[in-house]
Amino acid sequence: MSDTAPRPAPVDPRLLEILVCPLTKGPLEYDRAAGELISRQAGLAYPIRDGIPIMLPDEARPLEP
Repeated sequence: MSDTAPRPAPVDPRLLEILVCPLTKGPLEYDRAAGELISRQAGLAYPIRDGIPIMLPDEARPLEP
């Protein structure tokens, strides 16, 4: 058994170029280690599951202040 967590599935870089926050329409930062897309303007982190960004505000986690 290994102590390392499975690596998140990569996201297509072309997809990252066109995605914006659904609330603010602002830019997103890709956090590969956490498997999230970060919207600093909205203060939310959208999860990426199996390489697919889940761009629903109800699924996003609030960023720490």
